[in-house]
This record gives sequence, C-alpha cells and structure tokens, in this order.
Amino acid sequence: MDLKDTIPLFAALSQETRLRAFRLLVQAGPNGLPAGALSEKLGTPHNTMSFHLNHLSNAKLISSHKEGRSVIYSANYDAIRDLIGFMVKDCCSLDIASIREDKRKGCSIIEMAGYCCEPQPK
Repeated sequence: MDLKDTIPLFAALSQETRLRAFRLLVQAGPNGLPAGALSEKLGTPHNTMSFHLNHLSNAKLISSHKEGRSVIYSANYDAIRDLIGFMVKDCCSLDIASIREDKRKGCSIIEMAGYCCEPQPK
C-alpha cells in the first residue's frame, strides 16, 4: 500500500459516525452487522447511516451483502491490515515498531516498543 492508496481510507475514517460504525464492524467480526443494528447502536437515522456506510464501502473498508431484507455490513480485514502495515512501516525505525509473520499461527504480529521515538535530526 502506498500513500495515494491510504488517503481515501483516512478520509473515510476521519468522521466520527463513520469511525464509530467501522469500530463496531471490526468488533463484530467476519459475520458483520445489519445496517439497522448499526443505526440503532449509534443512535443515527437510517438514511444518515446509509450515507456513512456508503463512504466506508467506497473506500473499501467495509463490504456488504443481502440477507433477506437486511443488508449486512462487515469490515474488510485485508484493508485494515494493509493500512496498519503502512503506518507501522513508516514509523521511526524497526526498534520502535515492526510487523512480523507468524507462520505457525498464520497471522501478522505487530510489535511496538513501550516508548515514543524522538525526531531524527536532518
């Protein structure tokens, strides 16, 4: 993922309702949540929630599918992993944050030091 790919993701997440909806979808796991449940949990009118979900969907942070009369939304974990990887990759140095693959578990592990880095002199 490069800088130009991250801009729509950050733009979509830079609004409170969208960020809160996205967090709920991440917490919900792969099964996701119906649009109505998101709207209810966030106290957001259905048409407003639809507008925000559309933004997240256009940024490819979430996906949706129909189940009967409901639209179920779920987080795109590949996009999340790529965005986090982009952010960690550009951190100060590998002794601050790194990502490694755990082949045994089949997942990526982010390791972060317990301190923040000092600006590097130019």
